[in-house]
Amino acid sequence: MSGGWNTIESDAGVFTYLIEKLGVKDVQFEELMTLEPDELRQAGQIYGVIFLFKYPTGETRSDTPQDGAFDFSAAEELFFAAQTIQNACGTQALLSVLLNKDGEVDIGKDLREFKEFTKEFPAEFRGETLSNSDLIREVHNSFAKSSPFIDETQRAATEEDDVYHFIAYTSIKNKLYELDGLQPAPISHGACTVSEFPDKIIPVLQRRIERYPATEIRFNLLACVQDLRIRAREMGDVEALEAEEQKRTEWQWENSLRRHNFVGFVGELLKGVVKDKLAQGGDAYEKWVEEAKGKTKKRMEERKKQGSTGDDID
Repeated sequence: MSGGWNTIESDAGVFTYLIEKLGVKDVQFEELMTLEPDELRQAGQIYGVIFLFKYPTGETRSDTPQDGAFDFSAAEELFFAAQTIQNACGTQALLSVLLNKDGEVDIGKDLREFKEFTKEFPAEFRGETLSNSDLIREVHNSFAKSSPFIDETQRAATEEDDVYHFIAYTSIKNKLYELDGLQPAPISHGACTVSEFPDKIIPVLQRRIERYPATEIRFNLLACVQDLRIRAREMGDVEALEAEEQKRTEWQWENSLRRHNFVGFVGELLKGVVKDKLAQGGDAYEKWVEEAKGKTKKRMEERKKQGSTGDDID
């Protein structure tokens, strides 16, 4: 394979512009702050959700999932790809939703050709083909945070690392499926029509979160929905349309910042600050250093005291 896959953020703006660059039309992602069916319904036409969680690296694999049941026959009938490379799970999760919604969603020429090309492949070969797709990898990497310090593709995770994983949930042929490339097959969570999805998905997510200690709050949930500007235009809701356009502008700005690292700028800024402090005399410099140490220690102590319980998604 030519080149590696870098880590991308679980962010609605990142995922929305990523799929647009892949050619998907009239779809966006919305971050959900609570596990409430009504919040999911308010997002409009829903295609699926993507869930980010801390992956238990030391967990042993089992012949049966902890929730739901493996559906090996469905692995060949719907789009399901094994994850064959680290850091690609975010893009793989969003493709797991969208490539199974072809017909409901305009996924564009490139993804449609990719889906057709891999149609007869087993899950392992689909995963390999996805990992070797120059187009998908280059678009994925264009939304990665720029860092001069580490190549994210060079070191495999260990049990001591905090490793996070994306999985997809969607309704396909009136069944609720969990699509996780690290599992041997799609996981069925029972009957579920598209209209029932908001009610059926919440208990599944709650049961998954309950496997973790109450102090674990590092979860993120993104809904894959129809572009909210479409509904605003249809309803003639000028205020909602303006809010959505403003959100897109903010996403563009944030994404442009992600493509750059500011280490050089910060370094030069610090040099200037230190030079100024030294010019004021040794006592001023020492006082400044001690104040900074004290503020850092205070922030660390405050973070240790923080904790959360309940169904909020952080």
